[in-house]
Amino acid sequence: MPLTQTEIQSRAYAFAKEWRQTTRERAESQTFWNEFFEIFGLSRRRVASFEEPVKKLGDLRGSIDLFWKGTLLVEHKSRGRDLDKAYGQALDYFPGIREQDLPKYVLVSDFSQFRLYDLDAGDEFDFDLADLPQNIHLFGFISGYTTRVYHDEDPVNIQVAETMGALHDELLKSGYSGHALEVFLVRLVYCLFADDTGIFPKDHFHYFIENRTNPNGSDTGGLLAGIFQMLNTAPERRQSAADAEILQFPYINGGLFEESLHIPFFNAKMRAALLDCCSFDWGRVSPAIFGSLFQSVMDKDQRRRQGAHYTSEKNILKVARPLFLDDLRAEFNASQTDARKLRGLHDKLAALKFFDPACGCGNFLIITYRELRRLELDILRQLRKLSGQEAHQMTLGEQLSRLDVDALYGLEIDEFPARIAEVALWLTDHQMNMELSQEFGQTFIRLPLKKSANIQNGNALQVDWESFVPKANLTILGNPPFVGKNMRTPAQNADMEAVCAPLGNYGVLDYVSAWYIKAAQFIRGTNIRVAFVSTNSITQGEQVGALWGWLLAQGIKIHFAHRTFRWSNDARGRAAVFCVVIGFGMSDVLQKRLFDYANPDAEAQEILARNINPYLVIADDIIIDSRNKPLCDVPEMLFGSKPTDNGNLILNDVQKAELLHKEPVAEKFIHPLISAHEFLHGENRWCLWLKDASPAELRKMPEVMKRVEAVRQFRLKSTKAATVKLASMPYLFAEIRQPVNNYILIPIHSSENRLYVPITFFGAENIVHNSSTAIPNATLYHFGVISSLMHMAWMRAVCGRIKSDYRYSNNIVYNNFPWPGEATPAQKARVESAAQSVLAARQGYPDSSLADLYDPAAMPKPLVDAHRALDKAVDLCYRPQPFATELERLEYLFGLYRQLNEPMLLAMEPVKPKRKK
Repeated sequence: MPLTQTEIQSRAYAFAKEWRQTTRERAESQTFWNEFFEIFGLSRRRVASFEEPVKKLGDLRGSIDLFWKGTLLVEHKSRGRDLDKAYGQALDYFPGIREQDLPKYVLVSDFSQFRLYDLDAGDEFDFDLADLPQNIHLFGFISGYTTRVYHDEDPVNIQVAETMGALHDELLKSGYSGHALEVFLVRLVYCLFADDTGIFPKDHFHYFIENRTNPNGSDTGGLLAGIFQMLNTAPERRQSAADAEILQFPYINGGLFEESLHIPFFNAKMRAALLDCCSFDWGRVSPAIFGSLFQSVMDKDQRRRQGAHYTSEKNILKVARPLFLDDLRAEFNASQTDARKLRGLHDKLAALKFFDPACGCGNFLIITYRELRRLELDILRQLRKLSGQEAHQMTLGEQLSRLDVDALYGLEIDEFPARIAEVALWLTDHQMNMELSQEFGQTFIRLPLKKSANIQNGNALQVDWESFVPKANLTILGNPPFVGKNMRTPAQNADMEAVCAPLGNYGVLDYVSAWYIKAAQFIRGTNIRVAFVSTNSITQGEQVGALWGWLLAQGIKIHFAHRTFRWSNDARGRAAVFCVVIGFGMSDVLQKRLFDYANPDAEAQEILARNINPYLVIADDIIIDSRNKPLCDVPEMLFGSKPTDNGNLILNDVQKAELLHKEPVAEKFIHPLISAHEFLHGENRWCLWLKDASPAELRKMPEVMKRVEAVRQFRLKSTKAATVKLASMPYLFAEIRQPVNNYILIPIHSSENRLYVPITFFGAENIVHNSSTAIPNATLYHFGVISSLMHMAWMRAVCGRIKSDYRYSNNIVYNNFPWPGEATPAQKARVESAAQSVLAARQGYPDSSLADLYDPAAMPKPLVDAHRALDKAVDLCYRPQPFATELERLEYLFGLYRQLNEPMLLAMEPVKPKRKK
């Protein structure tokens, strides 16, 4: 059992008193440091060596006074000697030390003065021997009581993953694989972590591997088997003949070391890889990223590319804080002067349970548990303050943690991450116990393990949640899989069919929707709150109607939400994922919280809301359904024409020139074809538009007829009956929707990086491809409104997405758009003038494509200014006050949409018969 902080401080007082009174000098420095280590209950001989030989720069040789590999270097001088010079001498040894053995601390002393350098933090501490007891906390790296600060992208995480990966690869290459390898590595990582965090005596595991095994590795596996066996054996059941040092390993229990495994055979290279793993300070690796690191260890191809990416704590707290932590913290702040209320809050914390139905390696549960334990520590600290007691005066019962990992529940489809989650939660519990021990000066360690998190290996969409987790005092949170509707596997489709049957049209939904539906069914009749991270597509386009129409009908209310932001846990080199966080429940809350982002990489701005609808807008719960005609009195929008020709009716510049060289008569039937790509990138494409060609004209163009015949053969081979039928008219596009006069063209797909989707006017001779839409009979006023930020905000909120790009549609976006209701002729004239200025600004850059002009990093200032003027002119058609944010625009538009729809909704309601008198 590690010494308590109080015991360590008491020993420090005795040490300082003894050595202040002595006249012993440098000759007895080794006795000095042996006794110094005994302050912490640690044998210096086991972790550090005296007079360690080292090669300095050049051919010089030297010896380090005291060296603890990977941790501490001590340079000791006689009383009164220059400590600056001693520190410089210590640094001279660094070039001769292996990188993995470089110390994290340098300590220089002359018996009466100490100077400690924390090389990682860049801190320096000077104090007299007499002040050692007051500064003993600085040596927490020896006792295991160090307060750790974890960084999201700490380079040590990448190094640990690579070093563990090297060991994994060697084991795998030797034929050790599968379940045994996974369990073996989990056990190893637990031991490595325990070696640096006070579960084991400091570096005890490292000592055994380095000093008790043969350098050729022949007995390493056997020794590890013995250690694992000891960790699973209660003290009263241990053999008396066992090695005294192996008996120092504590009884862990918990099932981690219970399973009988085939132990791998090691060689010298594998042993060296294990020692490299031991050389890291595993206390610097947060259990919150433990699982993600392990996953990269197991995947050799992804290891380097993924590095230390994982679900960041910042993103996890976007879920946890508004879901439950902020309320608990507020209750704590309001209770700080009332011990009775504080104890009541402590009782409340002890009763809470948390469930992650897609827990992976347990990141959300780990951060949840850590934050609850920190709040509990604040409660205990405040109770101590109110009682007037010193930390060491409180009994262990008064300061005992009442929270344990058995309050956590998780479902995970893969066995390996499930086991990692279980172990990571034990390690998190230990870290929090160390913080508790450090605060109160009394050791609190939960060994042997008696409780464990309830992590089950199973498919969350098939497991009966009712029989797995109790509903009382439950909160549900997590990050279900990011799988788009077109990327689902057959097994995932089967999951959707089983869970989403009540919806009917679930085929358009992303996989994450199944968790919303299952959660909604589970929480019926309860006050359970739920929050999930999700792909933002479930709040856009057709998915809103399919999913949220059903959820709202069940009584679901959104309590808080983060609008679209960039999720930061994707691997390097992969496409970003744009996410939302949605917190919901069956009961309503008076004050809702919406977190808005100026752009997906910005910091969130919190807004208090009366209601948050499924589009994550502060407005009434409205579903934008598909509409065949525009909501307002504006020209209708058409889809472009679809060729279904296998490319035979379409020409590039070279093909056009070749055809005209052979058949000049075909020129009047060749028209520009405007698809989204050519339109945006300023490229040319042409098509054979034979709609008005007579049979005689066709027969005079044999080269054209070759292409027509190829279309006929292509359509005849189709598996679709409708396409085969079209083979009877192979000279025509399969679907013809070409305007007969000038029109506005809008590309269906456009990059999510653009603030404005580029649109423009075309003449009827330009054939609209089905990758674009057209608005015939449109005016400059119509062009101006749909080019403005008002329309773009609406489009971004309600359109569908392909990956993260916008997917513009007539029936969802255009036909439902609430146009300005009562714009005056003067206001419309200002919009038309500003719209003309936008077109003129484009003309000033004839060598730039629309993709160039609307690149947010390259958009020229005249075009930016023209669009801003247009935005202002359109805004004034809606109201006199300017709109400050996109969210403000959406609030107004959704309110206007409801007003425009109310007459139709009232007309659809059945008329109640009048009662006769």
